[in-house]
Amino acid sequence: MYRKISADIVYPVSSEKIENGVVVLDEQGKILEVSEASKFDSSELEIYKGVIIPGMINTHCHLELSHMYNKIPTGTGLLAFIGNVVKDRGADESFIQECIEKADKFMYENGIVAVGDISNKIDTFPVKRKSALKYYTFVENFDFLQKENAQSTFDMYKKVFDDMEENDHLRKSMSPHAPYSMSPELFKLVNSLNVQAGKTISIHNQETPPENELFLKGTGDFHEFFKSFNMSLEEFEAIGKPSIFYALQYLEPQHKTLFVHNTLTTVEDIQAAQKKLPQTYWATCPNANLYIENRLPNYQVFLDTNATVTIGTDSLTSNWQLSVLEEMKTILKYQSYINFEQVLQWATINGAKALSWDEELGSIEVGKNPGLVLIENIDDTTILTSNSTSRRIA
Repeated sequence: MYRKISADIVYPVSSEKIENGVVVLDEQGKILEVSEASKFDSSELEIYKGVIIPGMINTHCHLELSHMYNKIPTGTGLLAFIGNVVKDRGADESFIQECIEKADKFMYENGIVAVGDISNKIDTFPVKRKSALKYYTFVENFDFLQKENAQSTFDMYKKVFDDMEENDHLRKSMSPHAPYSMSPELFKLVNSLNVQAGKTISIHNQETPPENELFLKGTGDFHEFFKSFNMSLEEFEAIGKPSIFYALQYLEPQHKTLFVHNTLTTVEDIQAAQKKLPQTYWATCPNANLYIENRLPNYQVFLDTNATVTIGTDSLTSNWQLSVLEEMKTILKYQSYINFEQVLQWATINGAKALSWDEELGSIEVGKNPGLVLIENIDDTTILTSNSTSRRIA
């Protein structure tokens, strides 16, 4: 039995919005038709008040940290935040699994259909294997610029990588953590495993002022941070440029590169990345940026450079919920020059392209199976309000 689902507005993303639109689905959720309600007898329709959008894509998450909800205070700054994560991460395994399952279910019910997820361990793999969500797992590497540890670090994370299979709803890559945590030797080892062109590689980028300071001048708070973990920066040499330029020396153009956070990224940084890496994406996680550093990216620089922006939630360690809708609301609240249709593209088709699921997800088009999400409690002009909610309806 086909479903014929209608709402006040349907946003296909790939085409103009449809007032009183209808989406016709087969039994598997594949889209057969997108049209107007006037073509149908109203008795045939499932009618909802609100707007229908395709399922949302969360391009940056740390699902394995779900058990740390509300454990770390806000506003500590990135370096203190990392230290607290390392210190407080331990927990009972059954509790960790319970929290991962709960977070996975929450994302599904609130309209997320695919997730780009950072993994340092195998904790999330049992849930991912049975989840209704698609997962692109980024097995994250870091030796904190200690080149003598590069091989042992790589070997450790390769065991995690090998434990995750690939299939229609599970993908994976080895990925670098951040410029300040990757020696050249470790970058090269990570690259050696990603031999298949077209992988997506994730890397945290320009999240805090000390990160750029370290690479520009060789000074700043990272020295004390490294010292607190009994590591040294004695052999580190500043490059006289922001941190992204260090990473660009080692990132490879045959892959898609997903830069994450980018709160300090400039037009010049974006242009340099897009020149070196033609398949570049920029994940923004605004609520996590506010949670940790109380700052947001300058989104205007991404608009000015025609950058492809995606949306992530980060983890429950650094966010109040794993909701792409809440990230959209935060962007629109603080950046009035951005409109709903722009952030909707970031939340859907851009994320689907970044994770290479755009043939199936990201837009409401005939032949796709993107999932359908209803946004309720809308405003006639701005669409989203502080009270807007999302739920999966197909």
